[in-house]
Formats: sequence, C-alpha cells, structure tokens
Amino acid sequence: MTPIETERLSLRQWRRGDLPAARSWHGSERVMRQLGGALGASASDDLVQRWHGEVDALGYGMLAVCRRGEAVPIGSVGLGRPAFECHFTPCDEIGWRFSEDVWGMGYATEAAAAVLRDGFTRVGMQEIVAFTVADHIASQRVMARLGMRRDLGGDFIRHFGSGGPAQPSVLWRAQAADFAPPAGAAAEVSVPMAAAAMHAVN
Repeated sequence: MTPIETERLSLRQWRRGDLPAARSWHGSERVMRQLGGALGASASDDLVQRWHGEVDALGYGMLAVCRRGEAVPIGSVGLGRPAFECHFTPCDEIGWRFSEDVWGMGYATEAAAAVLRDGFTRVGMQEIVAFTVADHIASQRVMARLGMRRDLGGDFIRHFGSGGPAQPSVLWRAQAADFAPPAGAAAEVSVPMAAAAMHAVN
C-alpha cells in the first residue's frame, strides 16, 4: 500500500530490516504490560510477518511508524479485526504500540488520526473501535483526543491467551458520520468509576 504521511511521521508496510526495532518494543514489559506481556524475538518476528501478510492481502493493517526521513520504526499503528469473540465483535479495530523512548511526544495520536481518516475514507469503514485495559489511562487519553467516544455499556473482561490474566477492559467507538481529526488542544478524558455492565470475552 502507499505510505500514509503526516506532519512528522510516515506509516508504511513492514520490511525485513524492521524486525530488530519491533523486537525491542515487543520485548519491553512497560510497552507490553497491557497487551498480554512481553514477547520473545521469535514471537515478535512472527507477529510482524503476520501484519505484513495482512497489509498485503487487505490493503490495510498494522503499519510500521517511522519519523519522516528516518528508516527505523518507532512503533506500529493500524487497523484490524480482533481475533477473540465478544459482544462487540466482529468489528474493525484501531490499535497502536510505541517504543517507550518516544512516549509523550504525541506520535500515537498523530499516527492514529491518519489511520482513522484512511479507514473511513479510502477503506470505507463505517465504525472503528478501540479498546484497552481499564487502568491504561494514557491510551484512553489518545482515544479521547482522536474524537472517539467511550461506550459506557461496552466494558468487558479480556483474557490474554489460554489461561492468561483476565483484564477488565473498556471500549471506545468512532463513527464515519461524525469523525473529525483531533483539535490542536488535547481533550481531557474522564474515566467513570461507577461500575458499568461487564461482558466476558470467550
């Protein structure tokens, strides 16, 4: 697919030379804490190869994110379909993960906004969801800045792998009809403490 360019970033298909960079953030406990835990080199390589195949087959998917003018990825962002079953699946999902040495620079919001726009315009999706574990406030702030809305009735329990930890998780939605790029000022996110309906992932 044609790379997606933003003011500071280039989002592109994966290359073999990207594997070491992906291993570095997939091997980080801080990066992967809310994503099922750190991955070894082989598991990281397999995941990147799967992403590459999905982008080739579908014309969209998880993309390598590079700073413009640089070749080494700093993270990944893209669209896909959750592999698990839940009350909101099947659906189109946006997700991201970035090396911790670039956290706090606004790259996740910038890259994800471009991917949302591409999903709604070029790909023709009508709704895109995002989800994360309930205590991952930083990720929820990104969702709010993107103009997504928290589905207060959509909370669910996610299990990472067979016998993995059960994580209370939250669901956010964006609709093609009312999606707009994020404003310059960062939006604040309020995470209600009142219990919402919890749905279990099979």
